[in-house]
Amino acid sequence: MALCSDPLVSPAEGRVLAALSSGASNREVASALFISVRTVESHISNLLAKTGCRSRTQLVLWALSRP
Repeated sequence: MALCSDPLVSPAEGRVLAALSSGASNREVASALFISVRTVESHISNLLAKTGCRSRTQLVLWALSRP
């Protein structure tokens, strides 16, 4: 998934979104990316605001629908 090339998504947000798309929890994402759980939560909040999605599930579906 080439989310980092989407102008709405920063590279860090793209990495978090890719991990979420594989079904990882916030804690699992944080551990895999060597960031804090709070940073993961911040990236998710930013992504929800940028995309207009209302849930993590909708956010993942949005990401999977991107070219």
